[in-house]
Amino acid sequence: MGWSRIVKRALRQPLTADSLATIATVNNKSQAGILRNGWATNGGSHFSMVRNFATSFSGENLSVIGVMDCYRVPSRGISVTPQNQYPMAERLADDSDMEADDDRLPGLEPTKPGEKPRVVVLGTGWAGCRFLKGLDTKIYDIVCISPRNHMVFTPLLASTCVGTLEFRSVAEPVSRIQSALAGDPNSYFYLASCSGINTDKHEVYCETVPTDGPPSDPYRFKVAYDKLVIAAGSEPMTFNINGVKEHAIFLREVHHAQEIRKKLLQNLMLSENPGISEEEKKRLLHCVVIGGGPTGVEFSGELSDFIMRCAPKRYSHVKDDIKVTLIEANEILSSFDVGLRQYATNHLTKSGVRLVRGVVKEVLPTKILLSDGTNVPFGLLVWSTGVGPSQFVKCLNLPKSPGGRIGVDEWLRVPSVEDVFALGDCAGFLELTGKQVLPALAQVAEREGKFLARLFSTIGKQNGGKAHSAKNVSLGDPFVYKHLGSMASVGRYKALVDLRQSKDAKGLSMAGFVSWFIWRSAYLTRVVSWRNRFYVAANWATTLVFGRDDSRIG
Repeated sequence: MGWSRIVKRALRQPLTADSLATIATVNNKSQAGILRNGWATNGGSHFSMVRNFATSFSGENLSVIGVMDCYRVPSRGISVTPQNQYPMAERLADDSDMEADDDRLPGLEPTKPGEKPRVVVLGTGWAGCRFLKGLDTKIYDIVCISPRNHMVFTPLLASTCVGTLEFRSVAEPVSRIQSALAGDPNSYFYLASCSGINTDKHEVYCETVPTDGPPSDPYRFKVAYDKLVIAAGSEPMTFNINGVKEHAIFLREVHHAQEIRKKLLQNLMLSENPGISEEEKKRLLHCVVIGGGPTGVEFSGELSDFIMRCAPKRYSHVKDDIKVTLIEANEILSSFDVGLRQYATNHLTKSGVRLVRGVVKEVLPTKILLSDGTNVPFGLLVWSTGVGPSQFVKCLNLPKSPGGRIGVDEWLRVPSVEDVFALGDCAGFLELTGKQVLPALAQVAEREGKFLARLFSTIGKQNGGKAHSAKNVSLGDPFVYKHLGSMASVGRYKALVDLRQSKDAKGLSMAGFVSWFIWRSAYLTRVVSWRNRFYVAANWATTLVFGRDDSRIG
C-alpha cells in the first residue's frame, strides 16, 4: 500500500517527464518501460496506464474503474462506460479524492451462507421489467439498478405527445411491477447508472444520477451479485449525422414525449403572435418526422389526427399552415405486407401527411439538408430511425453478436463469463448458435424476460442460485421465439394488423377500423397493471367525448 500512496500522491500533481521518471524508478525495468510507452503514445494513454501502475503495488487490480477509458485500457473482467455518457463524469475523473480503491466503495457485499442468492438487474425496460415481474422472490433477493424508476409502455407513447393519453398512463413504477423491491428487507431499487462490471469479483460499479437541485458530485458504490442480468436496452441510431442530437427529439422516453408536446403547442401559440413573418410562421408550423417505421408512422398519424380534429377549433388562425412531413430513405413500414404498406401510404396522404423519400445529410437549427440538396425547414423535428447498441454495451468487455449487441447463447447466457445473462435490445445470439439476431421489438424483450424468469426458477430449485454454483445445473429447453405479428395505428380510427410470422410468410393481414379496434384492445390488455389499464381506458373515453388536452404546462 506504501507504493500505491506514493504514486497516487504524484498523480495529484501535473504529470511531467521528470515525475514519470521518478515513478519509474520504484519498480523494475519492464514497468518503467510500460510507463514510457504510455507517455510516448498520448496524454490520455499515459494517464490511464499510470493509474493501473499505481494500483498494481497493492495487488488490487484495476481499481480505478470510474476514471478509466474503456477504449484505451482493455482490462480483464472489467468493462467501463466512457465518462462523457453521464453528466458530471468529467468532474468525477478530475477529482483525485474519488479515486479510492473499489474494495473501499460503499455498497452491498457478497451474500453469506444461508442468505438467498442476489440477482442484480441492470435496466427497467420491457425485458428487465418482465423478468422482474416473473422472478421468484422466495428463492432470490433482487437489486434493480436503473437511471429511471419506471417502465415505459412504448407502443402508446406517441399518443401522449398530442394529448390523447396522459403521461402517467404509459409509465409503470418498478415497485408496482415487483413489490419485493419496496417491501423485502434485502431487495432494493437504486436510482443509478452502471459504470462498470467486474465479472471476476462478481461486482457491478454504479454512479448516482444527477439531481435537478443544486450541483453536486455523483458518488459511486458497488453491488456484489450472485447472478447478473443485463437489460440495458438500446439507443436511437443517428448514423453520425451532424446536428441530430442537438436539434432533433427522439421518441423513446416519457420526457421525450413531454418535450415534443411542449414544443408543438409552443409553436402553435407563437405562430399567432403579431409581427411574425409568413416564412417564419410556416417554419414553426412544419412538423418533420424522420423514419418510416412503426413509431414514425404512428406519431405522424396521431399528429395529423390532432391537426384535423383539434387545430380548426383551437388554432383557427393558423390551421391551414400546419404541415406534417414524413421522410424515409426507403419504404415506410418495410416489415409489413405490401398491401398494408400501400394502405398506410394512401391513408397518411389523405390525412395531410406529406411523404418524402430522401436521406438526411445534416440537421441545422431550423432546417434539414437532404442528400439531393433539398432544404426542409422545420419547427419540430422528431427522429425515429431505429435503435442500436448503447455506448455502455459497446464498452463492455464481453463477446458481441452481429450488430454489436452482447452475445448470448440459446439460454441467454453470456458464454465467456460465469453467472451473467443478457436480454432485450442489448443482447443478440452469437453466430455459433446458428440463430439470427432478433429484432429490437417489445414482444421479443417481453418473451425473453418471461423465459429467463422461468430459467432462474429452474436454477434456484436445483441450488444453483449462488455464484459459481450453476455449472452442473440442468437448464431445460432453450429459448425459442415465435413472432406473433405486427400492428400499427395510422390515425383517424384506422390501423394495420399483420399476423404473418415473418416478412415472407403467409398469414392474415388486414387494415381499417376493425384493425384499429384490435390494435387498441391488444395494447390495452398488454398494459402492465390494472391501474394503468384504467388510466388508458379513461383517457381514451375522455378524448372521445371532450377532445384532446392541449394545455402547455412548464
